[in-house]
Amino acid sequence: MSKDNFTKYWIINNSIEICNEYEPGILTLRALHYQLVGRGMTNDVQHYKRVVSSMISARWADQIAFNTFSDLDRAMVGETTYKETILKDEIQIAKTQVRSWMTNYHKNKWENQPYYPEVFIEKKALQGVFGDICDRWDVGLGACKGYPSLTFLHEAYKRFSKAETEGKNPIIIYFGDYDPSGEDIPRSIKENLSRFGIDVEVKRIALMKEQVIEWKLPHAPAKLSDTRTANWNGLGQVELDAVRPEKLIKMCEESIMECFDTNIFSNLELTENIERKQYQKELKQYINKLKD
Repeated sequence: MSKDNFTKYWIINNSIEICNEYEPGILTLRALHYQLVGRGMTNDVQHYKRVVSSMISARWADQIAFNTFSDLDRAMVGETTYKETILKDEIQIAKTQVRSWMTNYHKNKWENQPYYPEVFIEKKALQGVFGDICDRWDVGLGACKGYPSLTFLHEAYKRFSKAETEGKNPIIIYFGDYDPSGEDIPRSIKENLSRFGIDVEVKRIALMKEQVIEWKLPHAPAKLSDTRTANWNGLGQVELDAVRPEKLIKMCEESIMECFDTNIFSNLELTENIERKQYQKELKQYINKLKD
């Protein structure tokens, strides 16, 4: 199929099928582009721009929902509240919160584990893919946005140092592009953390050369603007977005589970059940005192 056949009509029809497979906010436009490449579309800037233009048209035409794609680089921070406060509603909310507090006691999942893991990803745009699985496992998620700043790394150093003083082995689970910089960023992270004064294992999960080959991911020439390209003998640049989101989620969970000892956690759950009863007893006594 020639590139001229990848019209707006073709892109929209195929995109509707792809988008229907995912919850809102999981896909990025870049990830959609790569899935269309997997269906035969040419992998170049011209066709990526055509995808962006087609998705603008499709959303205004109600063919694809506006909340389908994530765009975390342009996310708002906080909100302006204006809704009228209704006393009756607030009382009901408070009662719900009290009921929740009575049953919500739990031990921290990692408190008796040997590892202190965090997941680092090269691109902030993919936070929507990794966010839910990291929340489910109570693991921190950080977007490096390329080479992370020293401010970002210094904050990480403080977290890792604190965990280490409490007997934990800090580890970074890293996901990035397959290109000269993507391969070098884990080294840079480890080296800078070492200069701060802590040795942290940086476990690079993706993208790797063998993954690119096995999954037949589309690649392009490495950017000449990257100073590391001249000394790099890789297959070609492949963005992490080219991997299907469900595969990234699976790899992330498997990597977290490798750090997690289920036998130790079972002991923690036993303690949790005992302490929850004491927790509820103390709260009930406190609430009864408030009645006076």
